[in-house]
Formats: sequence, structure tokens, C-alpha cells
Amino acid sequence: MPTPKDLIKFVENCTGSYNITADTDIFNDGTCGDDFHELIDSYVKTYSVDMTNYLWYFHTDEEGGWNSIGGLFFSAPYKKVKRISVTPTLLATFAEKGKWEIEYPQHHISKRRYDILINQVLLIGLVVSLVIIAIKKC
Repeated sequence: MPTPKDLIKFVENCTGSYNITADTDIFNDGTCGDDFHELIDSYVKTYSVDMTNYLWYFHTDEEGGWNSIGGLFFSAPYKKVKRISVTPTLLATFAEKGKWEIEYPQHHISKRRYDILINQVLLIGLVVSLVIIAIKKC
């Protein structure tokens, strides 16, 4: 049965941060984006926790979200909800239960990521434009 102390060591090993306590908010300690997702992936593998009910956007942001042109028009999911802290104590509780059991508040997040779609369309447009320019120069 994992204890908060076990999870403190686990978080320290995953993050390289050694100021972790049982109640440290892992996101506020500096583990965010891809690093946070990797920590959770490692947690799932190490402690065999069923993450069926896990909603990442309540706990962290995503890598590169600050430079999204599409994000100027449509907010990313993590910007639409109030963040819920993840601590070693919380991780230990769910590791013991074998299941992620947070009751998330009512919310609506679109299944489509229009912010990402805009970024993809702009990128494709840029690539096509560069190809056309290169062809015209030949």
C-alpha cells in the first residue's frame, strides 16, 4: 500500500524537484505540460491506477499553449475550467484505491479542438504557399 511518503519520492524522482511535501501542488511546483503528462503516465504504470475518469485539463496545461494562433480565437480546455491540484497525498489515495476518483464539476468542453484546427489549417496553408513559391522559382 503506497503512502504519501512513497509518492513524495516518486514525484521527486520523476520531476527532479526535492522540495516536495505531502501537500505540494505538483503543477505549482513547476511540473506542467508534457512533464506533468509523463509523470501521470509513469504513475499509472507504476501503481496500476485505473484512469478512466481522469480529465487532464483540470490538472495541467499543455506544452506550447502560449504560442497558439488558434488559441487567440478558441480557448484550450484547461483555460475553460478551474484547475484542481494534484498532490502526493492525492496520488497515494488513488494508488491505494487503484482508481482515479475525483468528482469533477459540471462543465462543457467541445469534442473538437478548434484552436488546434486553426493552427493546422494555417500550417498547411504556409506549406502549400512555400511549395508554390518554390515551383514558380524553378
